[in-house]
Amino acid sequence: MLYPFTFAPIFKARIWGGRELERLYAKPLPANGPIGEAWEISDRPGDASVIANGPLAGKDLHWLMENHAEEILGGAKPAAAGRFPLLCKILDARDKLSLQVHPPASKAAELKGEPKTEMWFIADAAPGASLYVGLKRGVTRAEFEQKISDGSVADCFHRIPVKAGDTMFLPSGRVHAIGDGLVIFEIQQNSDTTYRVFDWNRLGLDGKPREMHVAQSLASIDFNDFEPKLVETKFAGDAVKVRSLVNDPLFNVETWKLNSGAIGELKPNRLQIIAVTSGKIEIKSGSTSVNLSAGQFSLIPASLERAEVLAKSEAALLHVEVP
Repeated sequence: MLYPFTFAPIFKARIWGGRELERLYAKPLPANGPIGEAWEISDRPGDASVIANGPLAGKDLHWLMENHAEEILGGAKPAAAGRFPLLCKILDARDKLSLQVHPPASKAAELKGEPKTEMWFIADAAPGASLYVGLKRGVTRAEFEQKISDGSVADCFHRIPVKAGDTMFLPSGRVHAIGDGLVIFEIQQNSDTTYRVFDWNRLGLDGKPREMHVAQSLASIDFNDFEPKLVETKFAGDAVKVRSLVNDPLFNVETWKLNSGAIGELKPNRLQIIAVTSGKIEIKSGSTSVNLSAGQFSLIPASLERAEVLAKSEAALLHVEVP
């Protein structure tokens, strides 16, 4: 019988990263260098998350998908090659990310990439932090291409000030970049295809300019996507307050705020992920329990008929369901 899983994070060095994941969440970062990403739940080739708890500790998520896919997924669909459908990360942006886009499903195969719809939950934000998402109203493709050529394409992007607790949904084809001074929980399709439009004229970790993908970007961008807004839904509830963030065929996401001692019931027989954004919780299922603190994730297999979240302190979390 399966149980709620935790995994060892996979750390990724990035030119725009830092050390905030160590400060905020006590992540055991590599000794040196800027770490931009912690891949918390991953089934990418060469980057399969290793189980950190219970009888299956030491096995990885790809092994689970090869041997227990039906129990993990329930009615959810796997990604290509039978892999787990989502990739979950925490990002630490000390500098701006490249201006970029991910290919929509209608263009991905033609461009030899994978579609990537995602969402960002702002966990920590420096004063004045912002996102670059979508186009300023009225920007045309011709103007966008001209500004790529003269190095001013950032002027075409819609810039949105953000604070902790804000959320942005990013369907494939929406141009975007994360600004500096942000820590973000990212829930996305299992994909690693990114087309860079502009990278602020900086060098990569190898001392060379990073590759740009202008032709692929232009083929992917939705040029009618003007000035998208942050998620504007409100909390409802008492001891467990719930706010819906994303309802999409790929994933549904809510944020929960729990009073200390409050219990939140998880849905039976549904693939779910819990990501703690603040405080401490315990996930219970039958005789099994797992304790999580801020910055930790758990995968709840669809085969579990009953599971609940107990707040060990005031806590907040993301509740992800894969339809």
